[in-house]
Amino acid sequence: MVDFETARLRIRDLTLDDAAFVLELVNEPAFLANIGDKGLQTLDDARRYLREGPWTRQKRPGYGQFRVELKHDCEPIGICGLLYRDALDVTDVGFAVLERHRGRGYATEAAVAVMSYGRLELGISEIVGLTSPSNLASIRVLEKLCMKLDGIVRMSEDDPGTALYR
Repeated sequence: MVDFETARLRIRDLTLDDAAFVLELVNEPAFLANIGDKGLQTLDDARRYLREGPWTRQKRPGYGQFRVELKHDCEPIGICGLLYRDALDVTDVGFAVLERHRGRGYATEAAVAVMSYGRLELGISEIVGLTSPSNLASIRVLEKLCMKLDGIVRMSEDDPGTALYR
């Protein structure tokens, strides 16, 4: 079970109670443009995704996306977590923040904490970043994490190209 804090944030496992938050997040324009359409249109869709989807059903213990919330009032602001990418044989730090909370350093703060958790608790030696080459906000976060562009990769046959940061 994941539950830890940073200076401003609490990071914990997603639960079915997070369905409304997840539904809002995955349907924001930036999420749809940069991460993709998860096909979630209703609360039931979001609950099913939380029960059965890749964010919470990773094969490796301790992996998945986690809820990121403000420590002072527990308001959910985004997700951050570790995802194992079979196609590339890498662990990726993934993150997304609700539009109204962007630009305050929350994604970077959460990613630093999640990467530390991955290294110290899970023993992961390398964590990479994967993003759309046009997602400038995510690229800035990855660069703040001291990652540099390693190249463009394809994670599937229909992937037009994903930027790999190490």
